[in-house]
Amino acid sequence: MKKHNFSAGPSILSEEVFKKASQSVLNLNDSGLSLIEISHRSSDFVKVMEEARNVSLELMELDKNEYTSLFLQGGASTQFLMLAYNFLKNKAGYVNTGTWSVKAIKEAKLFGNVHELASSADRNFNYIPKELDNQESLDYVHITSNNTIFGTQFHHVPKANTDLFADMSSDIFSRKIDYSKFSLIYAGAQKNLGAAGTTLVIIRKSMLEKICRDVPSMLNYKVHFEKDSMFNTPPVFSVYTCLLSLKWLMKNGGIAEIEKKNIEKSKILYDEIDRNSQFKGFANYEDRSIMNVTFNLVDESKKEIFDKLYLESDISGINGHRSVGGYRASIYNAMPIESVQTLVDVMKKFENMI
Repeated sequence: MKKHNFSAGPSILSEEVFKKASQSVLNLNDSGLSLIEISHRSSDFVKVMEEARNVSLELMELDKNEYTSLFLQGGASTQFLMLAYNFLKNKAGYVNTGTWSVKAIKEAKLFGNVHELASSADRNFNYIPKELDNQESLDYVHITSNNTIFGTQFHHVPKANTDLFADMSSDIFSRKIDYSKFSLIYAGAQKNLGAAGTTLVIIRKSMLEKICRDVPSMLNYKVHFEKDSMFNTPPVFSVYTCLLSLKWLMKNGGIAEIEKKNIEKSKILYDEIDRNSQFKGFANYEDRSIMNVTFNLVDESKKEIFDKLYLESDISGINGHRSVGGYRASIYNAMPIESVQTLVDVMKKFENMI
């Protein structure tokens, strides 16, 4: 029996995607060759890359004449420095909502001045700041749309007076938002999209003319755009797995339909946290993430009992990050509602035992 995987990443994918991806390693589309041995210049893989790039824009309802999509390497961590290398000429504004924002700010400071527009560090990042500081004379504004570690999420796109960039690694394709409000979006695949190894970048094409310095080829968005996201050998398995996930999402009603399911799953779990006398939520109520649910025990001395119960129910990956403690249940797109209900049942059983 497969375990209920609440890991924050690498994370769960749909069973359909797992099966098709596994088959491709043996034989891609009856070609007689494995996905991981064919040439990335072959028609079989070129079609994979083209379709993955096109479907990502289609799901976001973005005009292909205005936007392009790229599958790059190095994870979101490389994007922290890459976007600043390309676009931070003088000063950029960052909203600091946790660990990944802190890392992005650190890298950006290598290329220019960084103005912290707002921060939730004063309460260990358990909320989303609502007011942004002065945005005058900024090259761009950067946010982290969902904070995996702390379980907070922007539920409204903040107003920016310049180009708006976002790290959407843990909530991309999970909900309906106006993606056209962003000039650049990036997301590591391994949390809500596909297998580890690639990073999806969505970029407004006009941004390519705003690159403000000479940038090495591997870190230059324009080079990757001109080479159709294949300047060097791409991570073929990861890109193919992303394509399968995107097609699975499209087949099941797209972003609008998956958002309904994600809201339903998160409500079931948050309702139990709020009802159950043995648990308390970590994130501020109005800023709670529908992707990463963070919570703590009221009495930490009972941790061993609860841990034993959920492990006996084949639940995996709910240990909280060390900076928050407690527990974190990541309920990404592919997480079935039955797994969420299993966790809720364990929480109820725990309460009845105490």
